[in-house]
Amino acid sequence: MAAFTTANAFSGFSVDDIDAARSFYGDTLGLEVAPNAMGFLDIRLPQGGAILVYGKPNHTPASFTILNFPVDDVEAAVDELNAKGVVTKIYTDPDFGTDAKGIAHGAPGRGPDIAWFRDPAGNVLAVLAAG
Repeated sequence: MAAFTTANAFSGFSVDDIDAARSFYGDTLGLEVAPNAMGFLDIRLPQGGAILVYGKPNHTPASFTILNFPVDDVEAAVDELNAKGVVTKIYTDPDFGTDAKGIAHGAPGRGPDIAWFRDPAGNVLAVLAAG
C-alpha cells in the first residue's frame, strides 16, 4: 500500500482575521463555513471537497486567484455581489480590459467573462462564466 494518497486532498489559504473570513465566506458569499479542531475554518463546498482557511501572522494576500465561482450569468452575479458590498472593480490595468463593473468580457483566446474581487484579507477571488 502506498504511503502517498490523493484520496483526501484539499486546498488552503491564509487570512489575517479568522472572524472576518468566517463572516465573509459564510454570511456574504453563503458558503458553509465551520471551525475545525485546529482553530481554523473549513469551507465545505456543495459538490464535496473542502478548503482550509487558516490565520497567519504577517499574512500577505495571494497575488493570484485563489478561488473561482463558475456562474451562469456574470453580470447578475456581479450585481448581486455589489449589492452585498463586495467590490468587483479591483483592476484598472488596461490589460485586464474590465468594464465599469469590473467585468473582463471574454473573447476567443482570452477566456470567459470574469470579474475579480477580494476577501477581507486581500486574497483574490473571481466569478466567471460557467462552461
